Amino acid sequence: METLEIPVSVKKILQNVRPTPTIENGLTNEEKIEQITTKFTEIMEILGLDLEDDSLNQTPHRVAKMYVNEVFSGLDPKKFPKMTVIDNKMKYDQMIVVQKISCLSFCEHHFLPIDGFATVAYIPNEKVIGLSKINRIVQYFGRRPQVQERLTKQIADSLQYILGTEHVAVHINAKHYCVVMRGIEDTTSITGTADLRGHFKSRQETREEFLHHCRS
Repeated sequence: METLEIPVSVKKILQNVRPTPTIENGLTNEEKIEQITTKFTEIMEILGLDLEDDSLNQTPHRVAKMYVNEVFSGLDPKKFPKMTVIDNKMKYDQMIVVQKISCLSFCEHHFLPIDGFATVAYIPNEKVIGLSKINRIVQYFGRRPQVQERLTKQIADSLQYILGTEHVAVHINAKHYCVVMRGIEDTTSITGTADLRGHFKSRQETREEFLHHCRS
């Protein structure tokens, strides 16, 4: 029997995810790149950098393109990964876990990197999704200015809506470079956050199984 993939509305997914604080400015990506280039040029000049130097004269434009097209592309709803759910024909009712998902983001307080790993699990009802979709969801919400607590919940919110199951768990361990490179300058500390829902929160054995996967 052919597997039926059912598309899920990105608009509805994002309506069910706690928001990142943003405003609508009406700028196209090209306009954003142009304006950020201008502003970053000013920042570099204020810092006393020589923008006539070969290694620096394209830096403002490179940074602008990086912000808009790469590290902050998760601010654009059109960049949300295409989502399709699949009927759970196997009637699988145990935990599905994806471990050690690369989780990269930017601290919204200092615009410095967050670098870590996510473990994501769910117990399906009627629907499942391809495993790579979970990685893509983590990547999408990471590609915006973030705090780790919100990132954790946004991943869980989206999966709960897409899959139609309350049994969702997300755990993130990450190094924050706003701690590494400034302030306390601690190069070894790791921050952990978790969002446990449904059976992952209410059933001790399910919670312990998930946390075992997080540690392994």
